[in-house]
Amino acid sequence: MTQTPTAHTSAQEQARAQFTVPAAHPMVTVLGSGDSLLRVIEKAFPAVDIHVRGNEISAVGDAGEVALVQRLFDEMMLVLRTGQPMTEDAVERSIAMLRASENGESDGQETPAEVLTQNILSSRGRTIRPKTLNQKRYVDAIDKHTIVFGIGPAGTGKTYLAMAKAVQALQSKQVNRIILTRPAVEAGERLGFLPGTLYEKIDPYLRPLYDALHDMLDPDSIPRLMAAGTIEVAPLAYMRGRSQPVFTNVLTPDGWRPIGDLQVGDLVIGSNGEPTPVLGVYPQGERDIYRVTAQDGSWTLCCGEHLWTVRTAADKRRDKPWRVLETQEMIGNLRAAHARRYELPLLTGPVCFPDREVPMDPYALGLLLGDGCLTGSTTPSFATEDPELSKALEAALPGVAVRHKGGPDHVLNRIKSPGDVVTLENPVTRVLRELDLLRTRSHTKFVPDDYLYNSFDVRLAVLQGLLDSDGGPVVQTDRTCRIQYTTTSIVLRDDVISLVQSLGGVAYTRRRTAEGRKPGLAKGREVGYRHDAHIIDIRLPEGIEPFRLARKRDKYHAAGGGGRPMRFIDSIEPAGREETVCIQVAAEDSLYVTQDYLLTHNTLNDAFIILDEAQNTSPEQMKMFLTRLGFDSKIVITGDVTQVDLPDGTKSGLRQVRDILEGVEDVHFSILSSHDVVRHKLVGRIVDAYEKYDSKNGTQNGTHKGRGKAGHGHKGK
Repeated sequence: MTQTPTAHTSAQEQARAQFTVPAAHPMVTVLGSGDSLLRVIEKAFPAVDIHVRGNEISAVGDAGEVALVQRLFDEMMLVLRTGQPMTEDAVERSIAMLRASENGESDGQETPAEVLTQNILSSRGRTIRPKTLNQKRYVDAIDKHTIVFGIGPAGTGKTYLAMAKAVQALQSKQVNRIILTRPAVEAGERLGFLPGTLYEKIDPYLRPLYDALHDMLDPDSIPRLMAAGTIEVAPLAYMRGRSQPVFTNVLTPDGWRPIGDLQVGDLVIGSNGEPTPVLGVYPQGERDIYRVTAQDGSWTLCCGEHLWTVRTAADKRRDKPWRVLETQEMIGNLRAAHARRYELPLLTGPVCFPDREVPMDPYALGLLLGDGCLTGSTTPSFATEDPELSKALEAALPGVAVRHKGGPDHVLNRIKSPGDVVTLENPVTRVLRELDLLRTRSHTKFVPDDYLYNSFDVRLAVLQGLLDSDGGPVVQTDRTCRIQYTTTSIVLRDDVISLVQSLGGVAYTRRRTAEGRKPGLAKGREVGYRHDAHIIDIRLPEGIEPFRLARKRDKYHAAGGGGRPMRFIDSIEPAGREETVCIQVAAEDSLYVTQDYLLTHNTLNDAFIILDEAQNTSPEQMKMFLTRLGFDSKIVITGDVTQVDLPDGTKSGLRQVRDILEGVEDVHFSILSSHDVVRHKLVGRIVDAYEKYDSKNGTQNGTHKGRGKAGHGHKGK
């Protein structure tokens, strides 16, 4: 297009401009069908005479207005060159943007062509894009910031554009899931009188979100994505309750503590084995509880909405990332061709407990717990036919000599020094008394807490002593080697399992009953079994050495080691109702260690989360929602503070949050107005009329009980 402005022709600064439309663009694309676009321009610029002759357009009139007309045609041509048609609505919005820039109401950095040609998503034959300057800035803010508030009247496209950005992020693999939610004010009030199930009652309230999804995705794919947990649509009240019973144990650097006793700032153990602080504690009230059990027998309790990081065999085969599913999403779907479907993550590193001083070398303690006689009725003794173990035990016990009596029997004697009193206590006996292990027998032995919750080196040394004395490698044809340990002590069984799990391994246990077993032989005579035997099959992570005894260590490595420890969900069963609480931790993956060293969490990582109708949240709900933000996630919160539908006396969390978070880094507030309404033009005029009425009558937005939009969808495209 060429422009030829002329000199001013009058004292009123009359000007003339001429435009040539390239032959590649038919005039109908510029002027509109039946000159509809031209009439919009003429109506908007009454002080300018616009004439068309062939592909020439001339404008004569006020210099300022002619300059705007000139810029308008330039912008229209830029849009047309992209292949996008101009519409009456697009022309009107272009004029509004140019006038706002001319009047200093905007910085003029974004031109109408930039706004109108910014594509967010192309789906099912149409393209979703912003249509106003504020909408473009809103969309740009979603790209640049982690948390964005879109505040404005109905019809400004707040939710619809956020949904388009969410789908775009999912398709480009920026996030793994989309979570769409609304504060279900009516779920316990008006909707409670509707017939049907809870899902059927709430579904109409969430219908606008479903409708937007259907505009942007293949409708046939939506049920699959929802079934897989990739898209979740739920009322805020139900999304928040990712909780566990208050008595559920959570691992801390000092050992296990009930989750209900934790406070903000307390430390818990994360998936890397290191301490991570608690960022939030949220009581959830009484909820239905499920028992989640893994195939190794470990289990914990949680509510149906509690989150689990899991992986299927197909995910692993295709090198897909771990997915996050709710407990209830996995019920009834735990098997794939008779194999367990969902693998659970294990600790990526041994638990980092603080160092504790111990009175006996941990390896020596492990040996004595395995094959030592600790009854106290005689001098402590140790049974082994491996000279390597007796030498190692003697080296680890200062002041003690391990004397061989015959066969496997060894006595642990105190080394006497000149001048010693004969009645001095045996050092081993003294330590055993200090550890409350004196007078324990094979079926009552245990690992003292100072060893069980100590550093990695201490825990591993205890386990190595136990396995060198009473365990060993089990070689299997065409399979990796497993480790086996046997004890008659129930407590020691559980302690060995705890040691293994704290190192990132797994342990399976089974019982061999004493009753009916064929007696064993001791020095040629039969000896019956008085206590059940507990057999533990162990797999430890690569790099953790289970044995010090050379013959066992060599056999273990010759068989290829122990393979990769794995843990799968075996069952999910109802377990009644309990008072619950949920916590948020600062760990990057949001995982924390709960009962039996299971890893779980309740924070939304790698997710695009949209909270719609946020004016109907209370301040407490808004805080809860914002602090649930996980890593690599985005949150978009939309609402209209003029349409609050909360009970009288309840403040809107959306109105309060701007005062609280204004100026906080990576949080952005996008304000849209009636000029950004993209529904029927009359809607914008209605919004303006209400704002004028409220201003005239001194009504403050959001303080009166408005008529909410629940159940009435808006697309704002």
